[in-house]
Order: sequence, then C-alpha cells, then structure tokens
Amino acid sequence: MTSQPQTGLFERLSRLFAEGHARDIPDLLSDAQFAREGRATPAAVLIAVTDAPQDPQVILTQRPRGMRDHPGQVAFPGGKIDPGEDAVTAALREAEEELALPREAVRVIGTSDVYHTGTGFIVTPVLGVVPAGLDLRPDPVEVADWFEAPLATLLDPASWTANEVFWRGATRRYLELDWQGFRIWGVTAAIIANLSRRISVERLKDAA
Repeated sequence: MTSQPQTGLFERLSRLFAEGHARDIPDLLSDAQFAREGRATPAAVLIAVTDAPQDPQVILTQRPRGMRDHPGQVAFPGGKIDPGEDAVTAALREAEEELALPREAVRVIGTSDVYHTGTGFIVTPVLGVVPAGLDLRPDPVEVADWFEAPLATLLDPASWTANEVFWRGATRRYLELDWQGFRIWGVTAAIIANLSRRISVERLKDAA
C-alpha cells in the first residue's frame, strides 16, 4: 500500500483550489473556435502534484511521435473518457495505464476548467496530490518519456513566452516554456495557464 502525503500540501492546495473556483473567470483560454465540426470527444487528464515538502513537482509525459493526436508533445497523463466513466475515474485509469501510477496513491482535489482543443477533445483536468518518489514505469506505446517540473514555475505567468501562429484561417495565440529540454506548449500549457488563474503562484507561496 502506497503511503499517503503528510506535509499539508493537499490541504493547502484544496483550500486554494476551492477559493479559486468559487469565482467566475470569463476569459479562460480555449481553442474551441478552431475545432472542426463533427468531433467532440470527452477526455480527462491528471495534474499530479508530488508532495515534496519544499518544492512540489508536476508529473508530465512526452507522447510518442507516432501517435495520431498531438504526436511528440508534452502532456499530462490522460486520455478519452470511456463509457460509464467520469473524468476522475478516467484520469486515474489513464495515469495508471501510462505510468503505472497507482490510482490509490492519488488524493484527488477536484476537477478544474474544461478545455476545448482544436483537435476536437473536450478535456477535464483533474488535480491531485501524489507521494514524491513514486516508482513510475512508462508504457512505451503511450509514453516516450516523463519528467517533473516545479509547480511554482508552471503557475508563474512570468515563466511563459507568448507566441502566435496563423492556423485554420485565424491567429492562434499560445504559451510556451522550455523546461530542461522539454517544450511545454499547446493544450498542456493552456490548461496550466487556466489553473494559474484559479491558483496563483503568490497564493501558493503565501500558503506554504
């Protein structure tokens, strides 16, 4: 049985998460305007924060370059929601399948803002806390690599570079961050940016 976190991070994040989601934020990032008609696939991802006492990390993966959707991109563990599942169940199942991250090790805080991708996925992020130092074993079919990045760095708007590209007849703005050779951008960056509107890095540090 995997031991559960004991540093108080779960309680702090839970409080900030609840406070941040209690207010309406109308201008969150979305790629819904770029989505093609005929595809709206429900999906879920797990934002797994390690319960490191001084510097909590977020577990991220790199998708294999041969995958159909978002090949080679940095992503959260996750995927399609199967019939009969909710977002939490799907996110935990996918993390277990992709990384052998035991679902019983995740202390779920809650679901955050749904993100519409330009490729037709409707993604529900699930925030949770996991013990630091888990023995993760990536499935090579679904995960080319995995790494951790500091939660405080990801939530800090100053960490990100804003770029834009002309895509599907319109200008698409996106965020980008290079972390130790891994390029974090696209859907993953947008989900992080939306979460940072709910949990600011300043509030996170003040609550430590």
